[in-house]
Amino acid sequence: MKDNKKFVIAIEETIVQEFEIIADSAEKAMEIAEEQYREGILVLSHGEVQFRQMAIVKPENGATEWREF
Repeated sequence: MKDNKKFVIAIEETIVQEFEIIADSAEKAMEIAEEQYREGILVLSHGEVQFRQMAIVKPENGATEWREF
């Protein structure tokens, strides 16, 4: 019987959600959106997953490349 080993798996997702921002220019809209995101006003919830990947990160000698799933 083989001994089980402990692995740490990292999972990364790219989620997309649209928000309406009222501003006098595209640059200002981006600034407002970034500020609101950092302040927790714009929060992604139930967004559409566009991409996801995973990799083994520990143990380091068993680390793998990222792979899409």
